[in-house]
Amino acid sequence: MEKTQIFQELSKLINPENMKIDEPMKKHTSFHIGGNADIFIKAKLKEEIKQVVQLAKEKNVPLTIVGNGTNLLVRDKGIRGIVLKPEIQNIEINGDVILAGAGNTLAEIAFKAYQANLSGFEFAGGIPGSIGGAIKMNAGAHGREMKDVVVETTCLDPNLEEVVLQNSEQGFAYRTSHFFDQFQEYIVLGTKLKLEPGHGEEIKGKMDEYTAYRKEKQPQYPSAGSTFKRGKDFLTAKLIDEAGLKGLSVGGAEVSTLHAGFIINKGEATASDVLELVQQVKRTIQEKFQKTIELEVQVIGEE
Repeated sequence: MEKTQIFQELSKLINPENMKIDEPMKKHTSFHIGGNADIFIKAKLKEEIKQVVQLAKEKNVPLTIVGNGTNLLVRDKGIRGIVLKPEIQNIEINGDVILAGAGNTLAEIAFKAYQANLSGFEFAGGIPGSIGGAIKMNAGAHGREMKDVVVETTCLDPNLEEVVLQNSEQGFAYRTSHFFDQFQEYIVLGTKLKLEPGHGEEIKGKMDEYTAYRKEKQPQYPSAGSTFKRGKDFLTAKLIDEAGLKGLSVGGAEVSTLHAGFIINKGEATASDVLELVQQVKRTIQEKFQKTIELEVQVIGEE
């Protein structure tokens, strides 16, 4: 079926205000880069997510799930089929436990935790993005990661059944989880976090400290956060700096002069610019230090 027909079918299931056809993905990524999605949908309800997944299966339409797009690079040719962004938002606090929907941002959750005098989530307050994406990549900062606070995660499995995965089942490791392999087709609906009692002033102080650190140490240009993963026995940003690659650019993409671990969009950068720059950095680090570096940013879309 053509995308216009699919769009019409979906319009019977989803509020048309939450759907776009030929939607530029640069509007939905922190990099401000990306070609068009054939159909882009924001699903506010669990039932809407199920209906979209069901229709995609029945019509054999490719389906891509995205979060807030803060760790994402969409290729210039865009994404075929349906791009679905789950926006379930619901924060509940019971004692030292927080329940959050996949669409809630880390900043929202951190603020609610502070209001409830709950400590342990301060590290995440400055990380852009939603909790769904943060769980998938085991986001972290300041020595803490999602694996340290997640108790369980509720997901939709490929059979459209709701399943609850315990922390130990999610395969958390450095910037990855089983949502990249054995649970690749699962869609995160929400999660349960376990924090600890704290004092509001101390929690706020730590959050402010982390925010100031990010503003001072990290570039304020559009980016997808840290571009490369840390090496097992080396700091990738340090090697990039030592190789003299700060300021290296391709088109509108540049290795940040403030933090060598970031590739930034200086203006009108394309995904091709970013990927070419990534290859140049990789080659140089391999040649100079005999080290292989890996992308932390997820690359999706038609090649």
